[in-house]
Amino acid sequence: MELDRLDRDIIGALVEDARSTYAEIGQRVGLSASAVKRRVDRLRETGAITGFTARVEPSALGWTTEAYVELFCAGKTSPSEIGMAVARLPEVVSACTITGEADALLHIRATDVRHVEQVIERIAAEPFVVRTKSSIVLSRLIDTPLTAARNGSSSIV
Repeated sequence: MELDRLDRDIIGALVEDARSTYAEIGQRVGLSASAVKRRVDRLRETGAITGFTARVEPSALGWTTEAYVELFCAGKTSPSEIGMAVARLPEVVSACTITGEADALLHIRATDVRHVEQVIERIAAEPFVVRTKSSIVLSRLIDTPLTAARNGSSSIV
């Protein structure tokens, strides 16, 4: 799908504040509210926008401990197999395949270190997992959501 400058500017406005009205976004990008709505509807239909969500402070939910877990898998375990297995765990907030020795990297949020340990035990019990390597986060130095400002331009790339 090809995005023009207006599409990228609209997406940038929504990434910064998904609660913005179509009129507010329209003022920002130089379109009417109805034109913004039509573009947002098209962006949703084509899959460029996959949904809207709230960012929640994890500590508000009691999830004050986080860890990164590297997965080392047996044989030719597919990324989809890894994804399906870890998607069942609500503590896994993101997962990706990576370069290097490990096959995947998981980001986990939990209530405490014991909770992290329990999650790692459940992950390690998957038949394709050979071993794991984990790191507990001590402090978060930068935690910036993807925004137009982060990209150094006036629109999402």
